[in-house]
Amino acid sequence: MTRRRRNGAAPLGALLPLLCALAASGSARAEESAQAGVEASDSSSGSRGVHDPWEGFNRAIFAFNEFADHWLIEPLATAWDTVVPDPAQRGIQHFFDNVSTPRRIANDLLQGKPRKAGDDFGRFLINTTFGIAGFFDPATDAGLPSGDEDFGQTLGVWGSPPGPYLVLPVLGPSDPRDTLGLAVDSFVFSPEVYYIPFYVSYSATATRLLNSRSLALETVRAERESAFDFYAAVRSAYVQYRANQVRDRAEEPEAEDEDLYYFEEGDDQEPVE
Repeated sequence: MTRRRRNGAAPLGALLPLLCALAASGSARAEESAQAGVEASDSSSGSRGVHDPWEGFNRAIFAFNEFADHWLIEPLATAWDTVVPDPAQRGIQHFFDNVSTPRRIANDLLQGKPRKAGDDFGRFLINTTFGIAGFFDPATDAGLPSGDEDFGQTLGVWGSPPGPYLVLPVLGPSDPRDTLGLAVDSFVFSPEVYYIPFYVSYSATATRLLNSRSLALETVRAERESAFDFYAAVRSAYVQYRANQVRDRAEEPEAEDEDLYYFEEGDDQEPVE
């Protein structure tokens, strides 16, 4: 039987791609905030606030992702969840979050947030030293919670529109802007790609994604069972979440409330029109 979890909310940035369900749906976006509660009240491409002209193609890729997750990724994640204790899984998650800090700092600066970049740098120093290479997270207890900036958000802050909704094989829900952002984050703002052999990098990525999928086993199952149209539920949740991230930064750049940077479960977020 899968162990029940968790202290606190599950990470929204991880769960939205995970809801798409392939390969732990490794879009690797911010793995720290709230659980995605999504409902599929409208399954058509005309859903309010969602531009999905490629719905036929997207649904085919989504079905492929679901098939691969059901027969390959979820069984592997279930085995991982059985073998690896919960504290170890959380430690692995903390480690990979710490490794991704240079990417977040770069995007902090590109979004015009030097104070936030300083906070993330301080978080990196604390967790790398006192957190034993990042396996523990004393920085959060010290008042420096993890951020979630990525280059897709940066492009949005600069005024780039997201474009049509897009489902990628393996990577899950996205759009043209976020696809470009993911490529830049993966190959430009991730320093480990320059000095870690590809076979080590691929193994580390597989471990991270499998661990993330294991942490979300029960949440993904529950969302699948509760959604009338799982594709529409994932699409709605993803589009609104990403729009809120960009909107918070673009429209309220001088807000001092920390909720500017973190979308926590229970926050009163307005629907995207």
